[in-house]
Amino acid sequence: MADFYQTGVISTLHRLKSIDQSRIEQELQRFAADYRIALVLPALYSELQGPAMGPIVDTLCTIPYLNEVIITTDRASPEQFEHAKKYFSRLPQDHLLIWNNGPRIQKLKDLIQSNGLPLGQGGKGLSCWFAYGLILARRGSQVIALHDCDILTYSRELLARLC
Repeated sequence: MADFYQTGVISTLHRLKSIDQSRIEQELQRFAADYRIALVLPALYSELQGPAMGPIVDTLCTIPYLNEVIITTDRASPEQFEHAKKYFSRLPQDHLLIWNNGPRIQKLKDLIQSNGLPLGQGGKGLSCWFAYGLILARRGSQVIALHDCDILTYSRELLARLC
């Protein structure tokens, strides 16, 4: 089986040719003037100590076309959530952290479920759903990108191609 094979209706975007990264980033900057771009980062707190998160944040600090970054943190104590806020404070973009297992989100989950909308088990999907809702409610961005926080080969090109 080829390494790009997937079952179902999920498509994979392949690197069919080399790209001019600077041209793509210039296009994204022009595009972002009219259609602001948000990035969602769903992360377990433990990923802040992993080898991938530091280089991802370092790279994001150099990206001029992102309007906002929404980080969803999960499995974090109150002290760990405070640490996460400090960890991401160097991002130059407008950024917010959602504490998925915090009391405010739990209250919101209870309210939603008490009104007949079952949320199911928690996890990355639900975390992203809350982040999308926040972005839509803030009305600050028209485009939403998402990627994991454990990408060891992260680069500006990866984000540019994604956007």
